[in-house]
Amino acid sequence: MTDYVTLLKESGLKATFQRINILETIEKYGHITIDTIYEEVSKIHASLSLATVYKNILLMVEKNVLVEVPVAGQKSKYELKKEDHIHLICTECGKVEDKPLIRSVDTLIEDMTKEENFTLSSEQINLYGLCSDCQRGQHAS
Repeated sequence: MTDYVTLLKESGLKATFQRINILETIEKYGHITIDTIYEEVSKIHASLSLATVYKNILLMVEKNVLVEVPVAGQKSKYELKKEDHIHLICTECGKVEDKPLIRSVDTLIEDMTKEENFTLSSEQINLYGLCSDCQRGQHAS
């Protein structure tokens, strides 16, 4: 299990019970919307408002603890910041799957940024399409 107290402190944030619970919830689900985070966290912190969850999520994105993953036509999902990887995002059911960043893609990005004299601070590669379940018609929307 991740040491959230250290992670938050290293990012310049206080390690509150609410933030730790938010991070635990995100780790449990992998990729999750703010509404679902709120539903889960409010089971433990009944007095916690949706606005407080939003504020904490946005602050943790700003501090590079979390990453926002845009899902076409749906609400964004959030994940813990980790090694660069590719997202396969289903435009039908909203499932987000992590795939490792392969060397050839990494080389392409390095070459492009060097050619454009662009200093890359972070990257996120999102590929949108239909997951295998939705292609087989196994998800009801």
